[in-house]
Amino acid sequence: MQSGVFKTIVSTIFALIAFAANSVFCRLALGEQTIDAASFTIIRLLSGSLILFVLIVLSQRLTPRQVEIRGQSKENSNGSWLSGVMLFVYALSFSFAYITLDTATGALILFGSVQITMILLSVVAGNRLHKIEWFGMVVAFGGFVYLILPGVSAPSFSGFILMTVSGIAWGVYTLRGRGSRKPMRDTAYNFIRTIPLLFVVFLLVLTQINYTLEGVVLAILSGAVASGLGYTIWYMALGGLSATQAAVLQLLVPVIAAAGGVIFVSEALTWRLVFSAFLILSGILFVIIGRYYAMQSVTRLN
Repeated sequence: MQSGVFKTIVSTIFALIAFAANSVFCRLALGEQTIDAASFTIIRLLSGSLILFVLIVLSQRLTPRQVEIRGQSKENSNGSWLSGVMLFVYALSFSFAYITLDTATGALILFGSVQITMILLSVVAGNRLHKIEWFGMVVAFGGFVYLILPGVSAPSFSGFILMTVSGIAWGVYTLRGRGSRKPMRDTAYNFIRTIPLLFVVFLLVLTQINYTLEGVVLAILSGAVASGLGYTIWYMALGGLSATQAAVLQLLVPVIAAAGGVIFVSEALTWRLVFSAFLILSGILFVIIGRYYAMQSVTRLN
């Protein structure tokens, strides 16, 4: 039990760091116009597919007998087309949204729609939230808004729609990963299923491709490291998280990214960052406590 909790904590931390790194890669590539949005998405998902395919092949060679035995059960071992499509929609919409949105506005729309999507779908599925969970969710989201709201500008309608669609797709993708028994295989097959869709995008933008070596490198890092490996680790973490916990924990990503800016880009450490981080961490703590009390209540009833 304790080892399972430790695995969830470690996996969650690494996944959130990967998400923050992914955000930095995307900003550097798209913000500096080192590559066009379609090419960034294509290279990102293809490199993620490649690294995961290689890891699966290596794991099969290292443990062939174990893979053969477990391979008899196909349940939740090869991802799904729905998850693959959601991954594609998230990545493509995200890239194109940042053409017309600044970072703060895009992050607010993305993570706001992710949280709302996951919690609403969880409630629709019959999962009731404890009062403390509701309180923690409001506090955490309030801290997130406080962090980025001062830099928010009125978004373009197209950018708003694209980033909302991206957030909804990522919310659905995350929820579908909560039942994954083989995170690496599921993530790999989800990435591989995006390839036919990427080919269609490539044909549509063939005459508009624009890239530099820096942009390609950033897309590869985003796809192979922050996305491919990061999403696999996230699927590992989801097995030990409720939908509400997973939704609220993702609000930590902007805080981690901001901290990375302070450490690696010598950005100023402001009281606004410190206070918003306090609110988000406090909200997450309330959500975790609320889930504990909710589970205790169910246990008593049974």
